[in-house]
Amino acid sequence: MTSNTTTTATAETQTPEQIERHWFETVYQGDTMPQLTIRAVVMGIFLGGIMSLSNLYIGLKTGWGLGVAITSCILSYAISKTLRTAFPRWFRTEMSILENNCMQSTATSAGSSTGGTMVSAISSYLIITGHHIPWVVLGWWTFFLASLGVFLAIPMKRQMINIEQLRFPSGVACAETLKSLHATGPDAVSKARSLGLGGLFGVLVTWFRDIGKPFAMPASLNFPGMIGGFPLAKWTLSFDMSAIMIAAGAIMGWRVAWSMLLGGFINYAILAPKMMELGAIDSSKLGYRAIMTWSTWAGASIMVSSGLLSFALQWKVIVRSVKRAYGAVKKSVGVHEANPMDRIEVPTSWFLGGTILSGFGCIAVLYISFGTSIWMGILAILMTFFLSLVACRATGETDTTPIGAMGKITQLTFGVLAPTNVITNLMTASVTAGAAGASADLLTDLKSGYILGANPRKQFIAQYLGIFGGVLVVVPAFYLLVPDAASLGTDRWPAPAAQVWTAVARLLANGFYALHPAARMGMFMGLIVGMILPLLELFFPKAKKYIPSATGLGLSMVIPFFNSLSMFIGALIALIMEKKVPKLAEKYVIPVSSGIIAGESLMGIIVALATAKGWI
Repeated sequence: MTSNTTTTATAETQTPEQIERHWFETVYQGDTMPQLTIRAVVMGIFLGGIMSLSNLYIGLKTGWGLGVAITSCILSYAISKTLRTAFPRWFRTEMSILENNCMQSTATSAGSSTGGTMVSAISSYLIITGHHIPWVVLGWWTFFLASLGVFLAIPMKRQMINIEQLRFPSGVACAETLKSLHATGPDAVSKARSLGLGGLFGVLVTWFRDIGKPFAMPASLNFPGMIGGFPLAKWTLSFDMSAIMIAAGAIMGWRVAWSMLLGGFINYAILAPKMMELGAIDSSKLGYRAIMTWSTWAGASIMVSSGLLSFALQWKVIVRSVKRAYGAVKKSVGVHEANPMDRIEVPTSWFLGGTILSGFGCIAVLYISFGTSIWMGILAILMTFFLSLVACRATGETDTTPIGAMGKITQLTFGVLAPTNVITNLMTASVTAGAAGASADLLTDLKSGYILGANPRKQFIAQYLGIFGGVLVVVPAFYLLVPDAASLGTDRWPAPAAQVWTAVARLLANGFYALHPAARMGMFMGLIVGMILPLLELFFPKAKKYIPSATGLGLSMVIPFFNSLSMFIGALIALIMEKKVPKLAEKYVIPVSSGIIAGESLMGIIVALATAKGWI
C-alpha cells in the first residue's frame, strides 16, 4: 500500500536524513496553507469538550472509549460549511485541510487525552477510599498527566512516524477522510464517494446491531463447539458484528494481523483452558475479564520486553537524535544546520522543559495529595517514559493502545516496592496510563498531519491547547455524573475498568507473590518471548515477514480473540486485493476502510448519547 508519504520499501533503502528531506520537498505544505488558527483551536476545544462527555459516559458504562479525531473532522467540516452559508459576512473563507487537521488535534486532546484515567484509576480511587479527590487536585492531576504524555511523544515522533513509517491506522483514516472532504477532480471525487459508501456501511451496521430497527442484527456470531466444558464464546472465540476492527486490520498490515490471530488462538484456545485447570482463571466467572486476570501479565511482558529491547537496539538513532539537538543549538547561535526539518519539528528543548515541569507537577501531586514519596514519584515518571514507548509502538502497529496493560506493569512494580500501600500503587499507575494515552493520541494525530504535509510544531501546539479545554469540561462532568462511591458498580455506572484496577491494586497490596504462580510464570515466559523475537528480526532480516510481530502477539493476549479475528480478516482482504487487483487496492482500500471507521464511530457516539437521554 502506498501513499503520498515515503513508502516503507523506499524508507528501508534511505538514510533517516534522506527520508525526512524527501518528505519536506515533496509533501510538506505547512508554510503555504493556514493551519494553526484561532477558529480551528476554538472549534476543536468545543467539539472535543462535547465528545469528552460521550467518552466519559461510554467509559463508565463499558470501560472503553471511542475515537474522536475522525468524528471531529466530519463535524467540523459540516459546521464550518453551514456557518459559511448562513453567515457569509462573518465566515468568508472555508477552513483549509490543515486547519481541519489542526482542529482534530485540539479536539482529540480535549475529548480523550484528558479523561482516560477518569473511568479507570480515578474511579478506582473513589471505590477504594469512599471519597472523591478534591476538585482542585483532580484538575491539576489531569492537566499534568495529559501534559506529560504530550511532551513524552516529542522524541518518538521522528523515529516512529518519519523514519519507521509505522501505520497508525486511525491517523491514516483521519487523513484520508480529510482529503476526501476537501477533494477536487475526478480521482478525488471517486475516493470521496468510496469513503462515503464505507461510512454508510459503518452507520448501517451500527444501526441494525444497536438499534435493531426495522430488524435486529446480532452483536456477535458464536461458533459451535466446546473447550473445557464451556462454549467457545466463553473463551471469546466468536465473531464480533462490528466493522471497525476489520477496517483497522485492512490498514494495519498483514504481518501484525496474522501475528495477532496466532497469539489470540494460542492464548484463548490453548493456554487459557490450561490456566483454568491450574486455578489461575476463575471458572465460575469465565469470560474475557476472568481470562485477563492471567493473560494480561504474559501479554504485557511480551510488549514491554520487545519494545524496550527494540528501543535499545536503535542506539544509533538515539545518538543521532542527540546530535540533532546539538545541531539545533548550533543553529541558534549562527552555525549552519543542513536539515530543514529542524525548523518545523518540535524542538528537543520543548521536550526537556515540558517533561521536567509536567513531571515535577505529577511528583508534587503524588507527594502532597497521595502520600507517595519523592523517589517513588521520580521512578513512576521514568517508568512512564519507557512504557509510553511501548504503548505508542503498539498504537502505531495495531491502532490499539494497551493503556491498561502498561498501567498494570507499574502497579506490579510498586506492589513490590510499596506493598500494602494501595493508593501509591494506584496513582503511580495512573501516571503511566494517563501519559501513555496522551502520547499515543498525539502521535496518531501527527501521523495524519505527516500524510497531509502539516507543520508538526503547530500541530503540537494545537494538541497542547486542547488539554485546557478538556480539563475544564471533563473534571466537573465527572463529579456531576458520579457524585459518590455508591454510584459505581451499579447498573447505571458498572465502571468495569475501575473494577479491574481496584482488584489489581488490592491484590498487589500483598506484593508480587500475591499473583498466582501461573501468572508469574506467564510473565517470565512473556519476557523471554518478547526478547527473542526482535533478536530474530535483527539476525534474520530477510525472514522478517515470517517472524511473528512481538507487538501483535502481546496485544492479542490483552484484547478479546474476536478483535484479533476481525483485524486478521481485514488484513487478509487487503492482502488479496493487493495481489489480485493492486491498482484498485491502492485506490480504494484506505478510503473505504476510513469511511467504515468514521461511520461506525460517529453512529456509535450518536447511539450512546441517545441511550443516555432515554430516546432509545
